[in-house]
Amino acid sequence: MNLIRSYKNWRRYNQTVRELSRLNNRELDDLGISRADIERVARAAV
Repeated sequence: MNLIRSYKNWRRYNQTVRELSRLNNRELDDLGISRADIERVARAAV
């Protein structure tokens, strides 16, 4: 069960990173996120 949860969290993290990475710098700034913060924000989303 823990393996399944870890896999789902990993997929959610990667999806969040991909979606945020597609945004341009202005869109990220509107959200209050810098490009350097994407991985931190994605980890917090999991």
